[in-house]
Amino acid sequence: MSHAELASSYAALILADDGVEVTSDKLQTLIKAANVQDVEPIWTSIFAKALEGKDIKDMLVNVGSGGGAAAPAAAGAAAAGGEAAAPAAEEKEEEKEESDEDMGFGLFD
Repeated sequence: MSHAELASSYAALILADDGVEVTSDKLQTLIKAANVQDVEPIWTSIFAKALEGKDIKDMLVNVGSGGGAAAPAAAGAAAAGGEAAAPAAEEKEEEKEESDEDMGFGLFD
C-alpha cells in the first residue's frame, strides 16, 4: 500500500469517526494538515467515490461477517416453508436409488 492510499484511508477514518461526510476536498484538507507529501488528488477522489453513501463504522464492525447474511435468510425460509424441506430430502433419496437402478449393477454385485 502506498503512502497516498494509507493517508487517504486514515483521513477517511478520521472523518467517519467525527461523523463528517467523506468528500475529496475534506480528505485532501486532512492530508495537508497532517503534512503528508505527494498525495495526488486522484487518490482522495477515488476514496470519496468508493465510500460515498456507505457507513464506514458499520463496515468496520462487520469486517469478518461476510457470509452471515445468508444464514438468517435460509432459516427464515425454512421456518416459513417447513413442509418444503421434507420433500426435498425424499427427492434426494429417490435420485440416489434411481441412479443405482439405471446402471443395472451395484458396487458389490
